[in-house]
Amino acid sequence: MLLYLHGLNSSPQSHKAVQTQNWLAENHPDIPFVCPQLSNIPEEAIADLEARIEAHIDASKQPVALAGSSMGGYYATYLSEKYGLRAVLINPAVKPYLGLQRYLGENINYHTGESWIMELHHIEQYRALEVEQLLTPENYWTLLQTGDEVLDYRLAEQKYRDGKMTVEQGGDHSFQNYQRFLPEIYAFLFGGNN
Repeated sequence: MLLYLHGLNSSPQSHKAVQTQNWLAENHPDIPFVCPQLSNIPEEAIADLEARIEAHIDASKQPVALAGSSMGGYYATYLSEKYGLRAVLINPAVKPYLGLQRYLGENINYHTGESWIMELHHIEQYRALEVEQLLTPENYWTLLQTGDEVLDYRLAEQKYRDGKMTVEQGGDHSFQNYQRFLPEIYAFLFGGNN
């Protein structure tokens, strides 16, 4: 199973999630693709993801791989370390609790139009999920673009430096032309060839 984790205030309809789903359906339909709508409350999001991972492993005895963009990359790091999973991180958040104050109060989801509230205790929930030191850096491939206008790519470059890393000049937070990496992402996560 490929569990794709979208970013904060996003949804399963995000461009990269849809590209990933379509590529897998065309090239590896045997790999289930799951991209749940993540709760805006960190504790709820993580509890849902843990339940999905454990249910899949228990039911199928097959591996789970993670792909996470932005805040989804932050969650993927926590889950990768907890369950020993391989993960591809796309412009991941590293210390999101330091910059979330601007979201305090009411927010509107970019894709769904849903209104939601961020409170101070939610920021502390993000802090509680931080992985201080990677125990299995070889499980990560981090894709960064230096033109990311939302997150400082250098934080991720430093944190994930002992794993596989691609740093491209320019680009933006959405990671321009992401789809060209999908065959290599599949090979990294599942050990196969395109």
